[in-house]
Amino acid sequence: MSEKATPAEPRPSATILLLRDTPEFEVLMVKRHHQIDFASGALVFPGGKTHEGDQDPAWADHCIGWDAFDAEQRGLRIAAIREAYEEAGILLAEGLDGSDFAQVCDPEVRSAVDHGRTAFIDVVKDLDVRLRLDALIVFARWITPDMMPKRFDTWFYAVRAPADQVAAADGREAVDAEWISPSEVLRLADAGERTVIFPTRMNVQLLAEATSANDCVSRAQGRKLVTVLPKVEMRDGGRFLVIPPDAGYGDVAEAMDRINAEHAPR
Repeated sequence: MSEKATPAEPRPSATILLLRDTPEFEVLMVKRHHQIDFASGALVFPGGKTHEGDQDPAWADHCIGWDAFDAEQRGLRIAAIREAYEEAGILLAEGLDGSDFAQVCDPEVRSAVDHGRTAFIDVVKDLDVRLRLDALIVFARWITPDMMPKRFDTWFYAVRAPADQVAAADGREAVDAEWISPSEVLRLADAGERTVIFPTRMNVQLLAEATSANDCVSRAQGRKLVTVLPKVEMRDGGRFLVIPPDAGYGDVAEAMDRINAEHAPR
């Protein structure tokens, strides 16, 4: 009898939901490059794995809200801000004088950070800014199911986007960046015009319940955080992916055929 394989250890990751209200309630999403091995071509929120540099204790002098969080949350929030910078050119920071950072992020410097040639903390030092760790509000936490070969323990953060910064995709992992209403994302997914993988779609549905960025943040602050670890169950003769009913998404049972189709190469 063969032994059951040990599930892969989830890797810590962070995702950021950048929100704005003009011209309507919208979230910034990026389209993943078709050659990426996970969710290629899908519409996703900016985000990715944490890096060793996200845990550098030297960040204490370059962050607002440092003392409000433990080491894990500090690293995750720095990772979320770094990913928004790398993939979308948005930097959640303020100057040493308290003014919001409003410059255009240099594409070459972003690329250098993305490729590991430049440390993100050095960019922040050179710009004389501090990261706004305190601006990020926990929105959700999802862990990839046990049966997947690559697993992530992903924290989702919601934040109002800076008014004076322009989003621009990095052209490598993300080939497009667009502001889009949650309802439009769901329409495109249902029509088959865009690929939106299951965790993203569930969180877009949760976003769609809000009427504004402030409303979304308020809802997230008032919602009990329930970690979502989807499980496969047999129902009506088929395999379905189910999530905890008390996680805020309702009673969800997603057919595995649809899940597999979303992850198929495109």
